[in-house]
This record gives sequence, structure tokens and C-alpha cells, in this order.
Amino acid sequence: MTRGSQAAGHDPPERCGARPARTPHRAHADPAHAPPAPQRDHPRPARARPATPGASPAPGAIPGALVVERNELEWRLDPRGSHRLAEATHHDLRVVVVCNEGYASSPAAESLHRLGLRRATDLVGGFQAWRAAGLPVTTAAA
Repeated sequence: MTRGSQAAGHDPPERCGARPARTPHRAHADPAHAPPAPQRDHPRPARARPATPGASPAPGAIPGALVVERNELEWRLDPRGSHRLAEATHHDLRVVVVCNEGYASSPAAESLHRLGLRRATDLVGGFQAWRAAGLPVTTAAA
């Protein structure tokens, strides 16, 4: 008897691994890219902090970013929610979710999109891409 899904008559999944699986999440809206360093007119991003116990602290911050814990993101940004943030006033709100490298922000942005925040997206490459583009950052508190 052979092992695996093919033995049961199932086709193997078309995508395997974390990187390919991210692609469908980005189909919901155009992902944001870090603008070149001289361009300082950028949307205010929402920086989602990991909710994983023992996760590494943020390597820095984007000045003016609204920092929201990942496990609170949906109920804090849902304009219909009773616990929403003051900034979450309407469903046309432009939200750019930023994580450290762009992996966790894609599914988070997709989740916001399902709530009706049709302009929610994520920053390709995350905070690391922002910093690499020479955009303003603050260092993490010691």
C-alpha cells in the first residue's frame, strides 16, 4: 500500500509552502510597495504585531503607524464594531497592514477585506522593505 493523497485517488495540491500560498491573499487588492526614499507622501500604515507568545520584538517602527495586535486587528478596524478604533470610521478606509517581512500581513489584510474593508492591503516585503527603501523608521525601545 502506498502512502499519501495520491494513493487515495486525490491529486497533490498545486501549491506547497508558505510563499506560493500567500499569492491568493494578495488578489484581494493591489499590494502596497515601499515608495522610493525621496517620496515621503505615503498612507498611514497599520502595523500588526504578532500575537504569538515569545515572538521576537519589532525591529523598529514606522513613524505615525497605528500599531494593532494581530489578534485584535479585525475587531479594532471593523467600522461596525463597538470596540473599533477612532480611525475606523468607514469601509472605504485605506489600510496597509505591515508585519516584519510581509508574510503575516497578507492573510491579515485578506481578513480585513472579508470584513468589507475593500481597500485593505499589505506592504510587500513588510517593515524590512520599508527600511531597505530608506523610509523613516524609529528604533525599538530597549
